[in-house]
Amino acid sequence: MTTELEAENTTLLQFLYACPAGLIEFSAAGDIGLVNPVAMGLLLPIAGRPFVTNLFEVMDGCAPELMNMIQQFAPSHGTVCDGHRMVTGRGGQSAVLACSVVKLTEDRYIATLSDVTEQVAREKRLKQAEVWFASLLDSIDDVAVLSLDVNGCIDGVTSSVVRQTGFTEADLLGRPFESFARPDRASAMPLPGEAIAVARSDGWHLHEGWHARADGSRYWCQRLVAVRDNSDGTTAGFTLVLRAVTRQGRDAADLRRMLTRDHLTGVSNRAHFFEAAERHFARCLRDGRSLALIVLDVDHFKQVNDEHGHAAGDTVLCEVSRRCEGELRPEDVFARLGGEEFVVLLPGATLRAAAVAAERLRLALAGDVFDIGVIGLRITASFGCSALDAGTTASLAGLLAAADTALYQAKRAGRNRVAVSEADQVAA
Repeated sequence: MTTELEAENTTLLQFLYACPAGLIEFSAAGDIGLVNPVAMGLLLPIAGRPFVTNLFEVMDGCAPELMNMIQQFAPSHGTVCDGHRMVTGRGGQSAVLACSVVKLTEDRYIATLSDVTEQVAREKRLKQAEVWFASLLDSIDDVAVLSLDVNGCIDGVTSSVVRQTGFTEADLLGRPFESFARPDRASAMPLPGEAIAVARSDGWHLHEGWHARADGSRYWCQRLVAVRDNSDGTTAGFTLVLRAVTRQGRDAADLRRMLTRDHLTGVSNRAHFFEAAERHFARCLRDGRSLALIVLDVDHFKQVNDEHGHAAGDTVLCEVSRRCEGELRPEDVFARLGGEEFVVLLPGATLRAAAVAAERLRLALAGDVFDIGVIGLRITASFGCSALDAGTTASLAGLLAAADTALYQAKRAGRNRVAVSEADQVAA
């Protein structure tokens, strides 16, 4: 006869397996005790293998901060995080997961996982509209209106534009409106042609970022491009509205840095990298331009943590980031993918140019001792390069996979070296 306890256990198991959200029970060390099919379906693509036993090991490549949040949670029980978002996968296979963790006892935790990729895309679009309308209530200094032709070049200027920017009508007429953007690494502007393409398709495009003034200074600007149609439905041109914003601009810049920068090193985070990579990849396919990637991995990094502590390891990662960013062009994107793995996006670069850049980064790391408090360490890294050259058919995921393959070749060959992908590795 089935006992009451057995019935309760059966009911619990039925609930776990039928629950539409992913459920994971795990220890303070990350060892998984129970996991339902939904959670397993979300974890397996991240792990890249047919089974998972430790949550922290699986998440190390895409959300290394999860272990830190759990270990630093001091109360004996309670909510560690609620809806914490993590970008998993690469390229077209990337997904955004929402994770909530509850501490039950000193050694027992429950986590829920859900796929919120589509929700995030909708939120991003909605936020653009919210920011635009919110700016009506927040310290708007000036509003300027310009007319653009079908190619996005300025063909009409109002006095408000001259007042806002300091440029004369002669300075502006005939120039692409995007030539006045002044991007930085934390607030990169859309690629040339992207705003026009989106406005032509959706009716409008909204962005905010730094714009130039005639005296060489810059100001924070919210920019709306709206399509103008002829009576027959064809595009007659575009209207550009510029809103200079004072306090909102500073707040938005700070928020953008929080959302796009890695919490430890300050370089681009995983989510920002994939957003930029997808834009550049689409442009390369459209315009036939080249695009290159460098993936790098710090050699023997686990040994640094084991012998000198995690604080020393964090210092190494920050110094690696500082040295590498100092060797790159302003348009390059340097990002931390997770753990000790970094990636560089090089718009317009060929495979040969990527290999030259990777060698420059390798020398920057290997050349001088890393000052880690009272000790000095010799730090090296291994590099893998791949490129999408004009006329090549590939995917972003294939480009990353080819760079990863080259990286592993560099490691197998002895580390502290650069390897490049073969042409057939890039195609996908």
